[in-house]
Amino acid sequence: MDFPTIHTNFWDAVIGVPIVLILTQLIKIFLKVKRKFIPTIALIIGLIISVFFSHPHNLIAGIFMGFFYGYAAIGSYSSLKTTILSFRKDKRTYR
Repeated sequence: MDFPTIHTNFWDAVIGVPIVLILTQLIKIFLKVKRKFIPTIALIIGLIISVFFSHPHNLIAGIFMGFFYGYAAIGSYSSLKTTILSFRKDKRTYR
């Protein structure tokens, strides 16, 4: 069995992941989705963008990169939120 060749480039991280982040946040704000479903929504958006727009001619690559987009967006959001909360807590401690 040969593994598929998956070409990732700089634009996958620079465009794909932020688009997933932005769309997920817009859906969260405007559709009032419960917080527990947000990671699943990010993953579905990542898969849709990857399979239909980034890698339309290679399903395996589209699915693989869709998981990358979704999970990278989830991790980026979580990391940013944790950093901001930690910074706010530190700021209150030193006052």
